Amino acid sequence: MDKTQKQRMLAGELYYPGDDEIRADSRRCMEWLARYNATLAMPARDRIALLREIFAGAGDGAVVRPPFHCDCGYNITLGTDTFLNFGCFILDIVPVTIGDRTQIGPGVQLLTADHPREAAARESGLEFARPITIGTNVWIGGGALVLPGVSIGDHAIVGAGAVVTRDVAAGATVAGNPARPLATSPR
Repeated sequence: MDKTQKQRMLAGELYYPGDDEIRADSRRCMEWLARYNATLAMPARDRIALLREIFAGAGDGAVVRPPFHCDCGYNITLGTDTFLNFGCFILDIVPVTIGDRTQIGPGVQLLTADHPREAAARESGLEFARPITIGTNVWIGGGALVLPGVSIGDHAIVGAGAVVTRDVAAGATVAGNPARPLATSPR
């Protein structure tokens, strides 16, 4: 049996994003985003019900400050007391999992979407995605980019503006473009 384009997408395989089922999911998410992004004045505790309408999971105390943008919504899981500041983008073609008590600064982008390296495959319009996993008690500074397939370990710190192209070890501090480990002193 052949897989649907959505099944291919969710499996991290090459898929065609213009597929009708995928476009319908995108429309539903855009309608949800329009409602969610109009809730800036609403208390965070009231917004969590809206997050739970579309996200795979949103732990108690999770906060996502509008404006917020995502592709599907249903591939995002937020832990308890997780915080995403204003203007975050999550391209959640495949799962994006964010652990408990993680703090994500304004303008951070978590990008699972990827494209073939071969020109002919790109020209065909096919794409694929790789999941992003962020551990517990992570701090990601404003404007950071986390690229497809990256895992960030528990208690790690990602400096503002960093471009994270590789996994970050638990407890590590990284910064720069591309992000590299920094020698840190305990405070």
